[in-house]
Amino acid sequence: MGTENHSILAIDTATRNISLALLTDHEIAAETTWRTSENHTIELAPAVDVLLKRAAVTPVDLQAIAVTLGPGSFTGLRIGMGFAKGLALASEEKIALIGISTLDVVAAGQPHPDGVDRLCAVVQAGRGRVSAGFYIWQHNRWTATEEEPFIADWDTLSGRLSGPVLAGGEIDQAGREQLAGPDSQVIVSSAAQSLRRAGFLALLAQERLSAGRIDDPATLAPIYLR
Repeated sequence: MGTENHSILAIDTATRNISLALLTDHEIAAETTWRTSENHTIELAPAVDVLLKRAAVTPVDLQAIAVTLGPGSFTGLRIGMGFAKGLALASEEKIALIGISTLDVVAAGQPHPDGVDRLCAVVQAGRGRVSAGFYIWQHNRWTATEEEPFIADWDTLSGRLSGPVLAGGEIDQAGREQLAGPDSQVIVSSAAQSLRRAGFLALLAQERLSAGRIDDPATLAPIYLR
């Protein structure tokens, strides 16, 4: 049976960690997350097809498609956005397109430890570097500060983290050792908490959709950091 256009398909291919989710009637009906070996093009379309079939949803049932804008890898962002735009424009039914910051998706999945009201969300940028952005705890959620996201290596990022702060996202072993040193006040989220899930992307898109804030497929563009 159809879903009367109450479903949101979320697509996150910003980095080697790919995640897809389907939000239907305020519930996550299906979700899958995996790490690719730079095979975004080959793996994305079949995975979306499987996800929709598992939930008995077809493209005509979709009310909106959410996609991560970046920061992230050039290839990953281009493939995800191109797929999302193509799916939205190809449908005879009007499907809204909503772009969400990759770091906002990371932040949405982070806990709020007692006494910690600052968050540094990160995604891998390659060559030992990460893209990072700062958030503060406001109104029972992590809210982005006015400071622009930036690229840094682990040593530089560690030097910018002072006082109690939570770090979450794509943090490898080298990053964990650098950020959570013996004298550090940085709390590093667990691997499970740091996993960037498209379910959170779908929820953020649902908020935007409810507020009437949708994007134009003709002008929506990725966010690349240098």
